[in-house]
Amino acid sequence: MMDFISIPLVVGIITLGIYKLFDLFVRKKERLAIIEKIGDKFDSSMIENKFSFPMKFEVGGFGTLKAGCLLLGVGLGLLVGFFICQAYVYGSIPKIDVSHDAYEISGVIYGASTLLFGGLGLLIAFLIEMKYRNDKKAE
Repeated sequence: MMDFISIPLVVGIITLGIYKLFDLFVRKKERLAIIEKIGDKFDSSMIENKFSFPMKFEVGGFGTLKAGCLLLGVGLGLLVGFFICQAYVYGSIPKIDVSHDAYEISGVIYGASTLLFGGLGLLIAFLIEMKYRNDKKAE
């Protein structure tokens, strides 16, 4: 179906992996050099009272909310894509010839609806998070 994109995609992924590997080694060397420069000027009294233990941690990360809304959106997108394909591609409405074109169109419908509703799920998670943070600031 998408043979024209598979070879550039594989080459791009391999190139990105090699680039990130070299970038990792270069950044490690840079960080070690910075630590050596700062190490001479550093004094332990600088951080004596900054990290004492009863630390206040922010409770309630929103990672679970984001993942849940994303999966809910993807599932809803697949469901909507299924209903659209049943109604227009394979249904009683004679819009197209049911052949190879129907397979291509159904793939586009599934992909577009999954991405659309997945993005909407993440947008809803963001709005819920912002509402929660604004309510917490108002208190």
